[in-house]
Amino acid sequence: MENIKRFSAITIIGLALIMFTSCNDSSEKFTIGSPTAPVLQDLNFNRLELDAVNTGNPAITLNWQDADYGQQTAINYLIQFSSDDAFTEPITATTVTGQTSITLSVNEVNSAAGSAGLNPFEWKNVYIRVASTLGTQGNEIVSSNTINLEVYPYFNYVFNDYYLVGNATAPDWNNNNNNPALFRDASDSNKYYYTGYFGTGEFKVLEVKGLWQPQWGTNDASSIDVNPGGGTDPGTFPNNNNAIAAAGFYSFSIDFASKTFAFEPFDASGKISPASLSIEGTSTANVVAMTPLSFDGHIWYSNGVRLTPGNIEFITDTSAKWGADTSFSGVATDGGGPIPVPVEDNYDIWFNDLTGRYILIPLNL
Repeated sequence: MENIKRFSAITIIGLALIMFTSCNDSSEKFTIGSPTAPVLQDLNFNRLELDAVNTGNPAITLNWQDADYGQQTAINYLIQFSSDDAFTEPITATTVTGQTSITLSVNEVNSAAGSAGLNPFEWKNVYIRVASTLGTQGNEIVSSNTINLEVYPYFNYVFNDYYLVGNATAPDWNNNNNNPALFRDASDSNKYYYTGYFGTGEFKVLEVKGLWQPQWGTNDASSIDVNPGGGTDPGTFPNNNNAIAAAGFYSFSIDFASKTFAFEPFDASGKISPASLSIEGTSTANVVAMTPLSFDGHIWYSNGVRLTPGNIEFITDTSAKWGADTSFSGVATDGGGPIPVPVEDNYDIWFNDLTGRYILIPLNL
Protein backbone atom coordinates (compact mmCIF):
# COMPACT_ATOMS: atom_id res chain seq x y z
CA MET A 1 0.00 0.00 0.00
CA GLU A 2 2.85 2.39 0.80
CA ASN A 3 4.42 1.72 -2.62
CA ILE A 4 1.13 2.48 -4.31
CA LYS A 5 0.86 5.80 -2.47
CA ARG A 6 4.43 6.74 -3.39
CA PHE A 7 3.81 5.93 -7.03
CA SER A 8 0.63 7.97 -7.08
CA ALA A 9 2.35 11.02 -5.57
CA ILE A 10 5.17 10.88 -8.10
CA THR A 11 2.68 10.46 -10.92
CA ILE A 12 0.65 13.47 -9.78
CA ILE A 13 3.79 15.64 -9.50
CA GLY A 14 4.90 14.59 -12.99
CA LEU A 15 1.55 15.35 -14.52
CA ALA A 16 1.52 18.76 -12.84
CA LEU A 17 4.95 19.58 -14.25
CA ILE A 18 3.85 18.57 -17.74
CA MET A 19 0.72 20.69 -17.49
CA PHE A 20 2.68 23.68 -16.13
CA THR A 21 5.21 23.44 -18.95
CA SER A 22 2.46 23.15 -21.56
CA CYS A 23 0.58 26.13 -20.20
CA ASN A 24 3.65 28.33 -20.16
CA ASP A 25 4.93 27.40 -23.63
CA SER A 26 3.14 30.14 -25.60
CA SER A 27 5.70 30.29 -28.40
CA GLU A 28 4.39 29.89 -31.93
CA LYS A 29 6.83 28.92 -34.59
CA PHE A 30 6.22 30.10 -38.15
CA THR A 31 8.77 28.67 -40.54
CA ILE A 32 8.92 29.39 -44.23
CA GLY A 33 11.07 27.86 -46.87
CA SER A 34 12.95 29.65 -49.57
CA PRO A 35 10.11 31.62 -51.25
CA THR A 36 9.18 31.09 -54.86
CA ALA A 37 8.55 34.37 -56.69
CA PRO A 38 5.24 35.18 -58.35
CA VAL A 39 5.07 34.74 -62.12
CA LEU A 40 3.60 37.68 -64.04
CA GLN A 41 1.74 36.80 -67.23
CA ASP A 42 2.48 38.62 -70.48
CA LEU A 43 -0.02 41.10 -71.84
CA ASN A 44 -1.64 40.43 -75.20
CA PHE A 45 -0.59 43.88 -76.50
CA ASN A 46 2.63 45.89 -76.37
CA ARG A 47 1.58 49.51 -76.99
CA LEU A 48 -0.81 51.62 -74.92
CA GLU A 49 -1.89 55.19 -75.65
CA LEU A 50 -3.42 56.68 -72.51
CA ASP A 51 -6.63 58.67 -72.93
CA ALA A 52 -6.52 62.00 -71.07
CA VAL A 53 -10.33 62.32 -71.25
CA ASN A 54 -11.59 58.98 -69.94
CA THR A 55 -9.08 58.62 -67.12
CA GLY A 56 -11.26 56.32 -65.02
CA ASN A 57 -11.50 53.64 -67.72
CA PRO A 58 -9.57 50.39 -67.26
CA ALA A 59 -6.16 50.44 -68.96
CA ILE A 60 -4.46 47.12 -68.17
CA THR A 61 -5.26 43.96 -66.25
CA LEU A 62 -2.31 42.17 -64.67
CA ASN A 63 -2.46 38.48 -63.75
CA TRP A 64 0.16 36.43 -61.92
CA GLN A 65 0.72 33.08 -60.25
CA ASP A 66 0.90 33.14 -56.46
CA ALA A 67 4.23 33.34 -54.71
CA ASP A 68 4.95 30.31 -52.52
CA TYR A 69 6.30 30.75 -48.98
CA GLY A 70 5.62 27.17 -47.89
CA GLN A 71 2.80 28.25 -45.57
CA GLN A 72 -0.87 29.03 -45.84
CA THR A 73 -0.70 32.78 -45.26
CA ALA A 74 -1.91 35.99 -46.82
CA ILE A 75 0.64 37.39 -49.26
CA ASN A 76 0.99 41.09 -50.07
CA TYR A 77 1.70 42.11 -53.66
CA LEU A 78 3.24 45.39 -54.81
CA ILE A 79 2.60 46.41 -58.43
CA GLN A 80 5.80 48.20 -59.46
CA PHE A 81 6.69 50.35 -62.48
CA SER A 82 10.12 51.51 -63.62
CA SER A 83 11.70 53.36 -66.50
CA ASP A 84 14.47 50.73 -66.70
CA ASP A 85 14.49 46.95 -66.51
CA ALA A 86 16.87 47.02 -63.54
CA PHE A 87 14.19 48.80 -61.47
CA THR A 88 16.76 51.28 -60.21
CA GLU A 89 14.02 53.50 -58.75
CA PRO A 90 10.83 51.40 -58.67
CA ILE A 91 7.47 53.12 -58.29
CA THR A 92 4.71 51.22 -56.47
CA ALA A 93 1.45 51.87 -58.31
CA THR A 94 -0.72 50.00 -55.81
CA THR A 95 -0.72 47.06 -53.37
CA VAL A 96 -3.12 44.15 -52.90
CA THR A 97 -3.32 41.26 -50.44
CA GLY A 98 -4.37 37.71 -51.27
CA GLN A 99 -5.11 38.49 -54.92
CA THR A 100 -3.46 37.36 -58.14
CA SER A 101 -5.07 39.86 -60.49
CA ILE A 102 -5.65 43.60 -60.64
CA THR A 103 -6.99 46.11 -63.15
CA LEU A 104 -5.38 49.55 -63.25
CA SER A 105 -7.21 52.58 -64.58
CA VAL A 106 -5.87 54.96 -67.21
CA ASN A 107 -5.14 57.52 -64.49
CA GLU A 108 -3.28 54.97 -62.33
CA VAL A 109 -1.07 53.84 -65.21
CA ASN A 110 -0.42 57.43 -66.28
CA SER A 111 0.48 58.47 -62.74
CA ALA A 112 2.81 55.50 -62.25
CA ALA A 113 4.47 56.06 -65.61
CA GLY A 114 4.96 59.76 -64.88
CA SER A 115 6.35 59.07 -61.41
CA ALA A 116 8.74 56.54 -62.96
CA GLY A 117 10.13 59.32 -65.14
CA LEU A 118 8.34 58.95 -68.49
CA ASN A 119 7.75 62.22 -70.30
CA PRO A 120 4.23 63.06 -71.49
CA PHE A 121 3.34 62.80 -75.16
CA GLU A 122 6.26 60.50 -75.97
CA TRP A 123 6.25 56.77 -76.73
CA LYS A 124 8.56 55.06 -74.25
CA ASN A 125 8.92 51.68 -72.56
CA VAL A 126 7.76 51.19 -69.01
CA TYR A 127 8.72 48.03 -67.09
CA ILE A 128 6.27 46.26 -64.77
CA ARG A 129 6.73 43.58 -62.12
CA VAL A 130 4.95 42.17 -59.07
CA ALA A 131 6.82 41.97 -55.75
CA SER A 132 5.50 39.75 -52.96
CA THR A 133 5.99 40.25 -49.22
CA LEU A 134 4.76 38.86 -45.92
CA GLY A 135 3.44 40.80 -42.94
CA THR A 136 3.10 44.50 -42.31
CA GLN A 137 6.86 45.11 -42.36
CA GLY A 138 7.36 43.96 -45.94
CA ASN A 139 9.44 40.92 -44.98
CA GLU A 140 10.79 38.27 -47.35
CA ILE A 141 10.30 40.29 -50.51
CA VAL A 142 10.73 38.50 -53.84
CA SER A 143 10.03 39.89 -57.30
CA SER A 144 8.42 38.37 -60.35
CA ASN A 145 9.66 38.36 -63.89
CA THR A 146 9.44 41.68 -65.75
CA ILE A 147 7.17 42.61 -68.62
CA ASN A 148 7.48 45.80 -70.63
CA LEU A 149 4.94 47.97 -72.37
CA GLU A 150 5.39 50.94 -74.67
CA VAL A 151 3.26 53.73 -73.23
CA TYR A 152 2.18 57.16 -74.49
CA PRO A 153 1.31 59.12 -71.30
CA TYR A 154 -0.64 62.34 -71.15
CA PHE A 155 0.67 65.17 -69.03
CA ASN A 156 1.20 64.41 -65.36
CA TYR A 157 2.66 67.23 -63.25
CA VAL A 158 4.05 65.35 -60.25
CA PHE A 159 5.99 68.18 -58.61
CA ASN A 160 5.38 70.45 -55.64
CA ASP A 161 6.23 74.14 -55.78
CA TYR A 162 7.38 76.31 -52.88
CA TYR A 163 7.59 80.06 -52.19
CA LEU A 164 9.38 82.40 -49.80
CA VAL A 165 7.62 84.60 -47.27
CA GLY A 166 8.96 86.69 -44.40
CA ASN A 167 10.42 90.05 -43.47
CA ALA A 168 13.83 88.94 -44.79
CA THR A 169 12.36 88.46 -48.28
CA ALA A 170 10.81 90.60 -51.02
CA PRO A 171 7.12 89.92 -50.21
CA ASP A 172 7.55 90.51 -46.44
CA TRP A 173 4.93 88.66 -44.36
CA ASN A 174 2.47 88.67 -47.25
CA ASN A 175 1.55 85.22 -48.57
CA ASN A 176 0.36 86.50 -51.96
CA ASN A 177 2.77 89.22 -53.06
CA ASN A 178 4.62 87.77 -56.07
CA ASN A 179 6.44 85.50 -53.64
CA PRO A 180 9.70 84.23 -55.18
CA ALA A 181 9.69 80.54 -56.04
CA LEU A 182 12.30 78.07 -54.84
CA PHE A 183 14.26 76.41 -57.65
CA ARG A 184 13.72 72.64 -57.84
CA ASP A 185 16.60 70.26 -58.52
CA ALA A 186 16.10 68.71 -61.96
CA SER A 187 17.32 65.27 -60.88
CA ASP A 188 15.95 65.14 -57.31
CA SER A 189 12.47 66.61 -56.86
CA ASN A 190 12.88 66.61 -53.08
CA LYS A 191 15.61 69.26 -53.21
CA TYR A 192 15.09 73.00 -53.71
CA TYR A 193 17.43 75.99 -53.77
CA TYR A 194 17.33 79.75 -53.52
CA THR A 195 20.44 81.94 -53.80
CA GLY A 196 19.83 85.65 -53.47
CA TYR A 197 19.51 88.68 -51.27
CA PHE A 198 18.00 88.38 -47.80
CA GLY A 199 17.35 91.32 -45.50
CA THR A 200 17.67 91.25 -41.74
CA GLY A 201 14.87 89.16 -40.30
CA GLU A 202 13.36 85.74 -40.86
CA PHE A 203 11.46 83.73 -43.44
CA LYS A 204 9.40 80.61 -44.01
CA VAL A 205 8.42 78.45 -46.99
CA LEU A 206 4.86 78.12 -48.32
CA GLU A 207 3.43 75.52 -50.72
CA VAL A 208 0.60 77.63 -52.12
CA LYS A 209 0.64 81.37 -52.69
CA GLY A 210 -2.23 82.96 -50.82
CA LEU A 211 -2.41 80.21 -48.18
CA TRP A 212 -0.51 80.03 -44.90
CA GLN A 213 -0.60 76.25 -44.76
CA PRO A 214 1.18 74.04 -45.59
CA GLN A 215 3.91 76.14 -43.98
CA TRP A 216 7.51 75.03 -43.50
CA GLY A 217 10.07 76.23 -40.99
CA THR A 218 12.45 74.97 -38.32
CA ASN A 219 12.17 74.45 -34.58
CA ASP A 220 15.72 73.32 -33.89
CA ALA A 221 17.88 75.17 -36.44
CA SER A 222 18.84 71.95 -38.23
CA SER A 223 15.72 70.07 -39.36
CA ILE A 224 12.53 71.27 -41.04
CA ASP A 225 9.00 71.05 -39.69
CA VAL A 226 5.60 71.65 -41.25
CA ASN A 227 2.13 72.76 -40.33
CA PRO A 228 0.04 71.03 -43.02
CA GLY A 229 -3.08 72.79 -41.78
CA GLY A 230 -4.79 72.86 -38.41
CA GLY A 231 -1.55 72.27 -36.51
CA THR A 232 1.08 74.39 -34.83
CA ASP A 233 3.18 76.63 -37.05
CA PRO A 234 6.91 75.82 -37.04
CA GLY A 235 9.62 78.36 -36.28
CA THR A 236 11.29 80.52 -38.88
CA PHE A 237 14.43 80.10 -40.95
CA PRO A 238 17.36 80.35 -40.48
CA ASN A 239 16.37 79.25 -36.97
CA ASN A 240 13.79 80.00 -34.36
CA ASN A 241 16.11 81.92 -32.01
CA ASN A 242 18.37 83.95 -34.33
CA ALA A 243 17.15 86.13 -37.19
CA ILE A 244 19.45 87.09 -40.08
CA ALA A 245 21.61 89.71 -38.41
CA ALA A 246 23.41 91.00 -41.52
CA ALA A 247 21.55 91.63 -44.75
CA GLY A 248 23.29 90.25 -47.79
CA PHE A 249 23.45 87.36 -50.25
CA TYR A 250 22.87 83.83 -48.95
CA SER A 251 22.30 80.34 -50.35
CA PHE A 252 19.31 78.51 -48.93
CA SER A 253 18.74 74.82 -49.70
CA ILE A 254 16.08 72.48 -48.39
CA ASP A 255 15.59 68.72 -48.72
CA PHE A 256 12.05 67.53 -48.09
CA ALA A 257 13.13 63.88 -48.07
CA SER A 258 15.79 64.15 -45.36
CA LYS A 259 13.92 67.02 -43.63
CA THR A 260 17.09 69.13 -43.53
CA PHE A 261 18.14 72.59 -44.72
CA ALA A 262 21.23 74.79 -45.06
CA PHE A 263 21.62 78.56 -44.99
CA GLU A 264 25.04 79.96 -45.84
CA PRO A 265 26.58 83.27 -46.99
CA PHE A 266 27.10 83.63 -50.74
CA ASP A 267 29.75 85.78 -52.39
CA ALA A 268 27.94 87.79 -55.07
CA SER A 269 30.77 90.26 -55.64
CA GLY A 270 31.63 90.58 -59.31
CA LYS A 271 28.29 89.05 -60.35
CA ILE A 272 26.77 91.44 -62.90
CA SER A 273 23.19 90.98 -64.06
CA PRO A 274 22.28 91.43 -67.73
CA ALA A 275 20.74 94.76 -68.63
CA SER A 276 17.67 92.91 -69.89
CA LEU A 277 16.40 89.35 -70.12
CA SER A 278 13.65 87.88 -72.31
CA ILE A 279 12.02 84.54 -73.07
CA GLU A 280 12.07 83.36 -76.67
CA GLY A 281 11.55 80.07 -78.50
CA THR A 282 9.09 77.92 -80.38
CA SER A 283 6.75 77.78 -77.35
CA THR A 284 5.90 81.47 -77.56
CA ALA A 285 4.89 83.54 -80.57
CA ASN A 286 6.14 86.72 -78.93
CA VAL A 287 9.26 87.86 -77.13
CA VAL A 288 8.40 87.84 -73.41
CA ALA A 289 10.24 90.39 -71.28
CA MET A 290 11.34 89.38 -67.78
CA THR A 291 11.48 91.71 -64.79
CA PRO A 292 14.15 91.68 -62.07
CA LEU A 293 12.99 91.83 -58.47
CA SER A 294 13.74 95.33 -57.17
CA PHE A 295 14.62 93.64 -53.87
CA ASP A 296 17.24 91.53 -55.63
CA GLY A 297 18.32 92.41 -59.16
CA HIS A 298 19.57 88.87 -59.84
CA ILE A 299 16.14 87.18 -59.58
CA TRP A 300 14.01 87.57 -62.72
CA TYR A 301 10.35 86.68 -63.24
CA SER A 302 7.51 86.75 -65.73
CA ASN A 303 4.02 85.75 -64.65
CA GLY A 304 1.16 84.09 -66.54
CA VAL A 305 3.15 83.40 -69.71
CA ARG A 306 1.22 81.28 -72.22
CA LEU A 307 3.48 78.54 -73.56
CA THR A 308 2.70 75.79 -76.05
CA PRO A 309 4.64 72.53 -76.55
CA GLY A 310 8.08 73.36 -77.88
CA ASN A 311 11.01 75.09 -76.21
CA ILE A 312 12.29 78.36 -74.77
CA GLU A 313 15.60 80.06 -74.00
CA PHE A 314 16.56 83.01 -71.82
CA ILE A 315 18.06 85.72 -74.05
CA THR A 316 20.18 88.54 -72.63
CA ASP A 317 20.68 92.04 -74.04
CA THR A 318 23.99 90.83 -75.53
CA SER A 319 22.12 87.98 -77.33
CA ALA A 320 23.57 85.29 -75.05
CA LYS A 321 21.21 82.29 -75.03
CA TRP A 322 20.81 80.51 -71.71
CA GLY A 323 19.13 77.09 -71.60
CA ALA A 324 19.30 73.42 -70.66
CA ASP A 325 17.69 70.11 -71.61
CA THR A 326 15.39 69.59 -68.58
CA SER A 327 11.75 70.66 -68.58
CA PHE A 328 10.15 72.67 -65.75
CA SER A 329 13.38 73.20 -63.77
CA GLY A 330 17.13 72.95 -64.09
CA VAL A 331 20.37 74.89 -64.41
CA ALA A 332 20.73 76.95 -67.58
CA THR A 333 24.10 77.76 -69.11
CA ASP A 334 25.15 80.07 -71.90
CA GLY A 335 24.70 77.98 -75.05
CA GLY A 336 23.10 75.14 -73.07
CA GLY A 337 20.40 74.58 -75.66
CA PRO A 338 16.62 75.11 -75.60
CA ILE A 339 14.54 74.18 -72.55
CA PRO A 340 11.76 71.71 -73.49
CA VAL A 341 8.16 72.71 -72.78
CA PRO A 342 6.05 69.52 -72.86
CA VAL A 343 2.55 70.91 -72.35
CA GLU A 344 0.50 74.02 -73.07
CA ASP A 345 -0.43 76.15 -70.09
CA ASN A 346 0.06 79.51 -68.41
CA TYR A 347 3.34 79.59 -66.50
CA ASP A 348 5.04 81.65 -63.83
CA ILE A 349 8.69 81.65 -64.88
CA TRP A 350 11.65 82.44 -62.59
CA PHE A 351 15.35 82.72 -63.45
CA ASN A 352 18.39 83.33 -61.23
CA ASP A 353 21.35 84.92 -63.05
CA LEU A 354 23.66 84.12 -60.11
CA THR A 355 23.27 80.36 -60.49
CA GLY A 356 21.52 79.85 -63.83
CA ARG A 357 18.67 78.03 -62.08
CA TYR A 358 15.20 78.34 -63.58
CA ILE A 359 11.73 77.05 -62.83
CA LEU A 360 8.56 77.02 -64.96
CA ILE A 361 5.44 76.61 -62.81
CA PRO A 362 2.21 75.66 -64.66
CA LEU A 363 -0.79 77.44 -63.18
CA ASN A 364 -3.69 75.23 -64.30
CA LEU A 365 -2.44 71.65 -64.11
